[in-house]
Amino acid sequence: MTSAREEVLGRIRTALGEHRPEVVVPRDYRAADERPAEQLREVLVDRLEDYKASVLRCGPDEVGATVAAALDAGLGPGWDAGSVVVAPGVPAEWRPDGATEDDGRPAVELAAFAATLTGVAVAIAETGTLVLDGGPVSGRRAVSLLPDCLVCVVEAGQVVGGVPEALRRLDPTAPLTMVSGPSATSDIELERVEGVHGPRTLVVVLVA
Repeated sequence: MTSAREEVLGRIRTALGEHRPEVVVPRDYRAADERPAEQLREVLVDRLEDYKASVLRCGPDEVGATVAAALDAGLGPGWDAGSVVVAPGVPAEWRPDGATEDDGRPAVELAAFAATLTGVAVAIAETGTLVLDGGPVSGRRAVSLLPDCLVCVVEAGQVVGGVPEALRRLDPTAPLTMVSGPSATSDIELERVEGVHGPRTLVVVLVA
């Protein structure tokens, strides 16, 4: 017996005939954003804060101290460095002393850590989105999803205007994780609930 799906697809194939037209999809619909880099960073900060993320700014030589301040903001003063797991490619100067480097342990064990520190592959200003690509600096997906607080370092050159520009920088076969603010959802009465599908707290260190 032919299913409804097979029947619909059969009709489409019949309508198209044997010689189906080759469709060329244009990929030049969005050029690089021409706004100044500083303006793009301001748009990114505005979007992130609108999503209830915290943003701390610093210079290239202040990343380590600002990451510590970000962990203060996310975990509260007096946090234990041993409760922070770090993506393996994160530079040593960004890491808190005593933090644990991810060693590929079973994902369920990552939930015992209070916070994660990663970099990003690219940040999208218009949507306030941080893209992690599974590389050494971003870490594997479980690292960014299981601990309750996520601290991401974004460098100035990683900020782009829109999604098309971001995708051109990324490997399409990479396991991309797109983060737009802390994890949140709403129930049927539109009550906001945070931390259901990922970190409850997102703190971004913007280096410029």
